[in-house]
Amino acid sequence: MSDFTYIPDKQWGWGGSQVSRSLSSTGLPLSRLLSCCSSSSRTQINFTVAIDFTASNGNPSQSTSLHYMSPYQLNAYALALTAVGEIIQHYDSDKMFPALGFGAKLPPDGRVSHEFPLNGNQENPSCCGIDGILEAYHHSLRTVQLYGPTNFAPVVTHVARNAAEVQDGSQYSVLLIITDGVISDMAQTKEAIVNAAKLPMSIIIIGVGQAEFDAMVELDGDDVRISSRGKLAERDIVQFVPFRDYVDRTGNHVLSMARLARDVLAEIPDQLVSYMKAQGIRPRTLPAAPERSPPQSPTRTPPASPLHTHI
Repeated sequence: MSDFTYIPDKQWGWGGSQVSRSLSSTGLPLSRLLSCCSSSSRTQINFTVAIDFTASNGNPSQSTSLHYMSPYQLNAYALALTAVGEIIQHYDSDKMFPALGFGAKLPPDGRVSHEFPLNGNQENPSCCGIDGILEAYHHSLRTVQLYGPTNFAPVVTHVARNAAEVQDGSQYSVLLIITDGVISDMAQTKEAIVNAAKLPMSIIIIGVGQAEFDAMVELDGDDVRISSRGKLAERDIVQFVPFRDYVDRTGNHVLSMARLARDVLAEIPDQLVSYMKAQGIRPRTLPAAPERSPPQSPTRTPPASPLHTHI
């Protein structure tokens, strides 16, 4: 779990610092992204990843596949995951993130699953850092069979179930879904999102490939708030972006991925605050740290009144 507070760039790792510096240059400094929860509120962010393993992605062993594991560069899934994950992981105390897959046949019996752990551990799907997620992702590509259909509802419900356990404002869940295709369970997904909208939770959807993503735009709810069974979502909790809009033709992946991270994370502060306001939750102020007295020479007598210095 992560404290949603500002951390100076100097504390970032190699990849994170590059993206964070570029993020600032593209118009969204990290301090703006994280200012909605100062160190006084101590809201923790729970980050979960869900990756599309449907057959429409293409055979991972072929270079035309969106899941192709090139020895020279990251594929679109890995780039999108890294861009967003590099921002979020540095606000995490243990850097352990649940990572799920959907739309694949699993060994040994070929059962189709829309909610399987990338690390193969049903009891604990968490991976250590972004590198751990990438390792589990590549392992899954070698062990599962891409199949289908493209169902979102199971992973949305999975994260919503966890978010429902703590609703006092101390924790907030963020689900990142990376997908290539047209959603197959639209009605069920809309119902799951409407139910999740009353919980401390946001959903980021990144569409990779050249498919039409009209359904994703509908889920985004920027123009028309989504509804299900006549019930309107209490909040807009979904942000969708197509990955192809962030492919830098000049080859500057750091800058283009910084733009991607900026846009997919831009709505989370307002979504988080909207949940807090809807629930009547006020920031919990921590006790102020005691002021440290200036060092004084033992041979000098302290002045009768304190000395105030204005800088």
